[in-house]
Amino acid sequence: MTISYEYDGTLYLNITNRCTNACEFCVRTVSDGFYSDQPLWLEREPTREEIIADILSHDLTAYRELVFCGYGEPTCRLDDMLWVCGEVRRHSSIPIRINTNGQSDLIYGRRTAPDFRGLADVVSVSLNTADAASYQKLCHCEFGEKAYDALIAFATDVKQFVPHVILSVVHPTIPDEDIEKCRAIAQKAGVDFRVRELV
Repeated sequence: MTISYEYDGTLYLNITNRCTNACEFCVRTVSDGFYSDQPLWLEREPTREEIIADILSHDLTAYRELVFCGYGEPTCRLDDMLWVCGEVRRHSSIPIRINTNGQSDLIYGRRTAPDFRGLADVVSVSLNTADAASYQKLCHCEFGEKAYDALIAFATDVKQFVPHVILSVVHPTIPDEDIEKCRAIAQKAGVDFRVRELV
């Protein structure tokens, strides 16, 4: 079972295969382990204790950052993910990034941004498109079109508790003319904007 994998000087964590989206461009639709020579499909979800043991088996000083980003949406295990962040903080000063679809408020039916306080250095939220209808067409979210406004609201909210928040899109899955619209959405939300290249 692959809990962690290394890529480009970063240690990534694969803690769940559950996701509320079925994005058409997702790497897990074309590969068992795109960034790793180990398959990232889990036979079961690792316990929080297994996750932290795996992390601490590495020399964390060798990595630029620790990133929650595997073959699933990490906030589907919000409590476990944040517990692991807290444990990492007890042992290391490695920067922690959480890559998310920004739907944790919808998943849990409550405001989740305050839960991130002091536990993550960066939260990167996948915006993906310039409007709700396009988002649903591309990402096939189980929450429907309301997921789009919810993820923007989450990004706007979580910046109060996390030093660095990013809204991102994946090029070329988004039309070039929509990139500037997305940049404006990020600017309005008061967060950074990133264009990621499809791999």
